[in-house]
Amino acid sequence: MRFMTNHKISSKTMNKNTSIGKQKRLGFLDQYLTLWIFLAMAVGVSIGYFIPNSANFINSFSNGTTNIPLAVGLILMMYPPLTKVKFEKIPSLFANKKLLFVSFFITWIIGPFLMFLLATFFLKNYPDYMTGLIIIGLAPCIAMVIVWNELAGGNREYVAGLVGINSILQVLFFSLYAYFYLEIMLPLFGIKSLSINITIAEIAKTVGVYLGIPFTLALISKFFIIKTKGEQWFNQKFIPSISPITLIALLFTIVIMFSLKGQMIVSIPFDVIRISIPLVIFFAVMFTLTFFVAKLAGANYAENAAISFTASGNNFELAIAVSIGVFGINSGQAFAGVIGPLVEVPALILLVKFAYFLKQKLYKNELI
Repeated sequence: MRFMTNHKISSKTMNKNTSIGKQKRLGFLDQYLTLWIFLAMAVGVSIGYFIPNSANFINSFSNGTTNIPLAVGLILMMYPPLTKVKFEKIPSLFANKKLLFVSFFITWIIGPFLMFLLATFFLKNYPDYMTGLIIIGLAPCIAMVIVWNELAGGNREYVAGLVGINSILQVLFFSLYAYFYLEIMLPLFGIKSLSINITIAEIAKTVGVYLGIPFTLALISKFFIIKTKGEQWFNQKFIPSISPITLIALLFTIVIMFSLKGQMIVSIPFDVIRISIPLVIFFAVMFTLTFFVAKLAGANYAENAAISFTASGNNFELAIAVSIGVFGINSGQAFAGVIGPLVEVPALILLVKFAYFLKQKLYKNELI
């Protein structure tokens, strides 16, 4: 990457040069973010394994099935990207109906069915883990997808719109999906059916905690700060000052997640691998499939990143809450639910890098 030395440059060239500088800095942070994440994973496992009762201590800060430290980490993680969203632009972004159809068809039809097939193929002899994975596949991500999209340079407004719509769909259809896949589909594959009773109110509570709170905080702070300080101060002072919170909160969340199951990760590593294999395949297939189909449907890179990461991730918070509430905190279903985000974090970080690789290959016309 070359920087221009000629001081007599046009304003257009200056804008391009500024963009190049920003892109280089993002790449630098991306490169080292992977290292920080793996270090955070190692620290979390070490805490969970070497410090007795650390998981019990963390779980003592819980309200029902909501782990408060994890909730705080996720909320803080999403807050900075959400404050950057220009919410007034969201409706106009969905003019491409074909692209919107691609997003929802892959996310809500292909995604759950693919996870079901992977779970029944790899974990048929481990029914508890199998059920946990099927539950994971029933709802797309509404939390960390905002962070992955931000790191990949995706369209903030587009991902915010998709997350908002997916949240409503989860509240309305999660119970129906659970009934369909666990009570109708499992017997068709020669597996005993299961029944899950989860109310719309319980799903809405989980969605409200992990999405409603950061959305509300972002809207309120944006409104009052712009009103009192002005939009220029908001964009040039406030946004840069809170942006590092995302990385800090992400690392904090990773340490907490891995410390909660550090003992089990070390004591039953092969079970962790069994659960991880179908999850890794799911993330890779969903992202790659969505990216190429969205490209064919006319998505630019920013839109494509938003759509692809939305399709790839899952709402592990809801899956964990459902598994704990129905099967118990020490169940295999709950364990599979917890392993989900432990696999998702490094997998999606690698997909962020893959997204930039695909940008260079498929969106050369958008590169400066």
